[in-house]
Amino acid sequence: MNLIIIKYNAGNIQSVLYALERIGISATVTDDHELIKSADKVIFPGVGEASSAMKYLKERGLDELLKSLTQPVLGVCLGMQLMCKHSEENDTECLGIFDETVKHFSPPLGDGGKVPQIGWNNIYNLKTDLFKNLAEESYCYFVHGYYAALGEHTIATTDYVQPYSSALHKNNFYGVQFHPEKSATVGEQILKNFIELI
Repeated sequence: MNLIIIKYNAGNIQSVLYALERIGISATVTDDHELIKSADKVIFPGVGEASSAMKYLKERGLDELLKSLTQPVLGVCLGMQLMCKHSEENDTECLGIFDETVKHFSPPLGDGGKVPQIGWNNIYNLKTDLFKNLAEESYCYFVHGYYAALGEHTIATTDYVQPYSSALHKNNFYGVQFHPEKSATVGEQILKNFIELI
């Protein structure tokens, strides 16, 4: 199984590699276009800031390459947000794979919601085989100050300040806002499910 992790200025690649090792999967980290195109599966990770990440992708032609991929692609955290059409983070035009817009959490006064959201939260209204063998209200680990709004591509929902998309899906593209590599057995099951997608 030829699994590629997109190499770019994102901070969580090592923890994704460790999580894959725990389930017996090895992956190659690369920004080589030919290797990415020939992969069976692609993971697009991300920890960082949207505009600098998009600039990096564009400088290396990875933005157009990502949009052209036909194998299963999984965006994680910022990776998922960059797959949306626009982010309020520094007013960034993103890849536009998903129609959803990425917005900044704005807790109402006195709401008590801290930004960024850091810690465990549950996911529900689970759809697609990405969540096979997982219970509704399973807990995953989140670290983010921006979120993708609910939309036609939402396949999991989480509540923090308001309901938002904790996972998205369109064609061969999947995205999760949480960190499966830090989400214990639930995250491992999601990574296994992604590996098994056809």
